[in-house]
Amino acid sequence: MPIVNVEINGRSYQVGCEDGQEPHLQTLARAYDAHVKSVAEEVGQVGEARLFLLGALMQADELIEARARAA
Repeated sequence: MPIVNVEINGRSYQVGCEDGQEPHLQTLARAYDAHVKSVAEEVGQVGEARLFLLGALMQADELIEARARAA
């Protein structure tokens, strides 16, 4: 299992993935990092857990909206 270093909100994390999925994981991490940075710009550094939660909620909202448009 390959280990990929991803950076979220300026911190590096090691994440395992299936062989060949490394580029996709990096793409996902960059997209998520953009959401977390956007939240941090709006509300400040309110703690990593809260930033990560808000970033995840933003991505979930985008997914739900995309599914609604596709339906």
